[in-house]
Amino acid sequence: MIKEETIRISPEEIALQQQYAKEFAALEDRPKTYFIVTYGCQMNAHDSEKLAGMLEEMGMIAAPAKEEADFVLHNTCCIRDNAERKALGNVTWLKEIKKIRPSLMIGVCGCMVQEPGMAEKLLKQYPFVDVAFGTGNIHRLPELMLRAAEQKRRVVAVPQEQSTLIEGLPIRRESPFQSYVTIMYGCNNFCSYCIVPYVRGRERSRRPEDILREVEMLQKKGVQEIMLLGQNVNSYGNDAEDGVSFPRLLHMLGKTGIPRIRFMTSHPKDLSDELIEEMAKNPALCRHLHLPVQSGNNRILTAMNRRYTREQYLEKVRKIRAAVPGIGLTSDLIVSFPGETEEEFQDTMDLVRTVEYDSAFTFIYSPRVGTKAAEMPGRIDPAVATDRIERLIALQDEMTQKNFASLVGTKETVLVTGQSKRNPHQLTGKCSRMISVNFEGDPASIGKILPVEITAASKTTLKGRIIQE
Repeated sequence: MIKEETIRISPEEIALQQQYAKEFAALEDRPKTYFIVTYGCQMNAHDSEKLAGMLEEMGMIAAPAKEEADFVLHNTCCIRDNAERKALGNVTWLKEIKKIRPSLMIGVCGCMVQEPGMAEKLLKQYPFVDVAFGTGNIHRLPELMLRAAEQKRRVVAVPQEQSTLIEGLPIRRESPFQSYVTIMYGCNNFCSYCIVPYVRGRERSRRPEDILREVEMLQKKGVQEIMLLGQNVNSYGNDAEDGVSFPRLLHMLGKTGIPRIRFMTSHPKDLSDELIEEMAKNPALCRHLHLPVQSGNNRILTAMNRRYTREQYLEKVRKIRAAVPGIGLTSDLIVSFPGETEEEFQDTMDLVRTVEYDSAFTFIYSPRVGTKAAEMPGRIDPAVATDRIERLIALQDEMTQKNFASLVGTKETVLVTGQSKRNPHQLTGKCSRMISVNFEGDPASIGKILPVEITAASKTTLKGRIIQE
């Protein structure tokens, strides 16, 4: 595979975009409010925080609802066909709002825009979209908005290369005590079903000193928990020459004083003994690992180009559970991959019974144009696929309830994130295993990490009481 040169956006380019932001803010008839609709993964959610930061530098404020906004930006996902159709459907809905309010500006960005041919499709079929840009030029939002507003014409910008690294963008973080921190972008794995390498580009790692500086700043601001993000965090540093691997980075971050560290997503083939050892000895690391398996059958795993076997995966599960007792495992699972037989599907069911995940994201295979799997024969009948996903979900629900019930009577530390939506008299938060816990308490505790005894378990959450120490 050809190694692409990583291009770092210069401070001068960021300064130029800041100047565009000031010029946009000075326009009399510019949009005053914005609303961002985010689809997809945590990476997209963090991108939306950066987009919001730039929009506020441009003099705009967040609107309470998209119907009230002067500028609506859809940050899209294309990992599955239904995510793409949902995004385009919601963008089309804004066409009717624009008929009533012609001054409304509409933007589309993110992974979907980066797909081959999508920019042309937006130009041809969605003439009411004012601004569209890909994942590689998010930093150019002020420039693109200024051009659209001043010239009263549509602006579409999609970079040909996805090898950029950008530092110094403003960020409007959603929470004062939880923060996303991206450590790398892109993916080199080319799983046969996945479009991510084509729209997010090859792997490129941020410099460890830049990551440490960001985390130290967050710690000083009172952030209690960070989540490190990357398409495959386990391969962090493989593209760099400084020798800082992902386990080494975790060790360095553990010394910053940040109380809790999470990360996702981990590719099983890159889950090293060194990483398992670091997870066992680093007290800041949460007792949770998201380890997507996708299938429990070796033939399907080979067709998916996952580069591990069922046996190798289960051995890694054994090692991590031996090293970190009580760790919670979660996963991603795909059913009805092209050619999957009932017997091969049953291998996935058997693996779920064996591992006993706390929870899992389950999906019916979705063909993505441009991937190898989209050209494979043996497409599964939709009725069969639906039956399989329903059986898999039912089994995982059993595993979830079993695991949750086993936690009753144990002590967990919980980061209180807010008041329960169902019961405003209760607080809610996530324990170290990434499970929601509800309990009675003072709202003044929001943002704190508290010891909680688990008293009961429901289908999706735990119930508890604060331990007075």
